[in-house]
Amino acid sequence: MEIIFEKDYLKELYESGKAKNKKHRFQPAVVKKYIQTIDKLRAAKYTEELYPIRSLNYEKLIGDKNGLESVRVDKKYRIEFISSVEGEEPDTLTICSIIELSNHYK
Repeated sequence: MEIIFEKDYLKELYESGKAKNKKHRFQPAVVKKYIQTIDKLRAAKYTEELYPIRSLNYEKLIGDKNGLESVRVDKKYRIEFISSVEGEEPDTLTICSIIELSNHYK
């Protein structure tokens, strides 16, 4: 998948392992798992390839987050994103727009 980061801190976390903004500081273990999860998203060609990877716990969200999809980073955090398919068969491209790294128990 093609990965697009909607917020600067998400791109900084992926590329450098830390964000400049003090509001978006995470434990090193969370950042490491975040990078690994983004790499798994990047390796998949379609969202259907995420279903068999049980550790990701891929799901389409409902309720006030209707329209978003998520994968698990660890037991506390998840990555919320929107995926879209562009192009014609067989040259389709899935674009994954990363919206948020959220602590879904807050």
